[in-house]
Amino acid sequence: MIDPLYVASGFAVGFLVGMTGVGGGSLMTPLLILLFGVHPVTAVGTDLLFAASTKTVGSLVHAAARSIDWVLVGLLSLGSIPATVVTVVVLSQFDLKNATSQHVITAMLGITLLATAAFLIAGKSIRERYAAARPDRLHDRLHARKTAVLTIALGLAMGVLVTATSVGAGAIGVTVLLLLHPKMPPGRVVGSDIAHAVPLTLLAGVGHWYLGSVNWTLLLTLLIGSLPGIVAGSYLATRAHDAVIRIALASVLVVVGVRLLG
Repeated sequence: MIDPLYVASGFAVGFLVGMTGVGGGSLMTPLLILLFGVHPVTAVGTDLLFAASTKTVGSLVHAAARSIDWVLVGLLSLGSIPATVVTVVVLSQFDLKNATSQHVITAMLGITLLATAAFLIAGKSIRERYAAARPDRLHDRLHARKTAVLTIALGLAMGVLVTATSVGAGAIGVTVLLLLHPKMPPGRVVGSDIAHAVPLTLLAGVGHWYLGSVNWTLLLTLLIGSLPGIVAGSYLATRAHDAVIRIALASVLVVVGVRLLG
């Protein structure tokens, strides 16, 4: 039986993702844990496949608009795919259903949510200061290699973070990518980040399915609400003030993060 509350939650999260480009894992996973009492590991695993499904739609839109840098996606994947596999293997060595594992995952999720909120609020200011202080070495071959290595390292960090908590591919990933690739249009950075999130969350979600931490009925119910929510949010995205939305979303993440840590 379809639970209308789950459908409504899927719609609300999809709507916010459509408006801001972030908030999927940051909102859905804690929502499942705090509001519906879903076990943290199951919430993470289910949300990963939820994210893979919704971001596939976003990737198709960006691909049609040619706003994806596939070289950038490849560099991120060089770090994230191996990191995801290793993280799943490490998780398989623990009893993820016991109280200690639940506490550790919940604490990691709370800390990641607070970091995401900080990036949402201060991301633009950080990028502007970095751009002002950074020497113009964009065409320097050594700098290009360093940027490529740092991009792979970012992918590695995202692989671990997303596989363990389902959070980190949105505000954190985009902000750091804009620091590393300041000459790339923001829309292309966002499109590339979304495209990279598809194989990352899919592989991590399959890993969690192997570990037995995916609720398929819950996943399908959430998607019933989220897909029209993304369409509605995308339509209204140009009609709302981005700064207001992001500050409001960051405020919610701070409250939820503190609640999880408490």
